[in-house]
Amino acid sequence: MGVQRFEELQAWQKARELVVTIYAITREGAFAKDFGLRDQIQRAAVSTMSNLAEGFERGSRPDFHRFVIIAKASCAEVRSQLYIAFDIGYITEQQLSHIMKQASELARVLGGLRASLDETRTPQ
Repeated sequence: MGVQRFEELQAWQKARELVVTIYAITREGAFAKDFGLRDQIQRAAVSTMSNLAEGFERGSRPDFHRFVIIAKASCAEVRSQLYIAFDIGYITEQQLSHIMKQASELARVLGGLRASLDETRTPQ
């Protein structure tokens, strides 16, 4: 019986964890006052999670596939913005490493989900 609700998706669960982490680090210190970067990284993290939910709920594999690709791109945006946050001193190397592991694992899961959806779309 497969996944019935988007909340059951491992990728969505990992995206949710990433959102919580991103919101936690952006509430601290200078990061909290950099409205541009703070808001952008929060939006990118939320976009990852939201696109998985929206794509799943559309009820078609092609739509879900497209939204998984968008979610993966948003996850890459989060990773890129984490480097900015580190380079300008908003987060420590330890924070960067921890969150990058989290985001990279999410990207890996999204890649696997995309590949799985590719297989079901391509006639054998």
